[in-house]
Amino acid sequence: MQFINPIPFVRDISRSKEFYQKRLGLKVREDFGNFVLFESGFAIHEGRSLEQTVWGKEFATEEPYGRRNLLLYFEHDDVDAAFEAIAPHVELIHPIERQAWGQRVFRFYDPDGHAVEIGEPQDLGSPDNSQQP
Repeated sequence: MQFINPIPFVRDISRSKEFYQKRLGLKVREDFGNFVLFESGFAIHEGRSLEQTVWGKEFATEEPYGRRNLLLYFEHDDVDAAFEAIAPHVELIHPIERQAWGQRVFRFYDPDGHAVEIGEPQDLGSPDNSQQP
C-alpha cells in the first residue's frame, strides 16, 4: 500500500487551477477538465462531479468544501519570498511564525476555504528536528 495524494474538492475548477498556478506557482501536469493534476502530485477535483463519482449523487449544498479539518502542506525554499508573493492575495490565517519544532511557516485559505500551509523545507532525519510531530 502506498499513499499517493489527497484530492480536495473545489467549487470552481478554473478558479482553483488559476489560484494554484498563479499564487503557488504549481505547474499543470494533466488537465482533464474536472480534474487537474499538478507536477508535484497535488491534485484538485471539481466537487459536484466527484460527489457523483464517489457517492452516486450530487449534494445540494453550497457549504464551502474547506471545513477547517484538513491542512494542505507545501514547502518553499524561500518562505519569505513566498509570503510576499502570496499574502496580499489570500485570506491569511497567520503570517510567518516559527513553530515549536523550529520550522518557519505561514497559513492561509484557498478559494474553497481549505487551509494551506507553506513551510520552509525540513530535514526530518536531523537531530535538530527531533520534536517534529
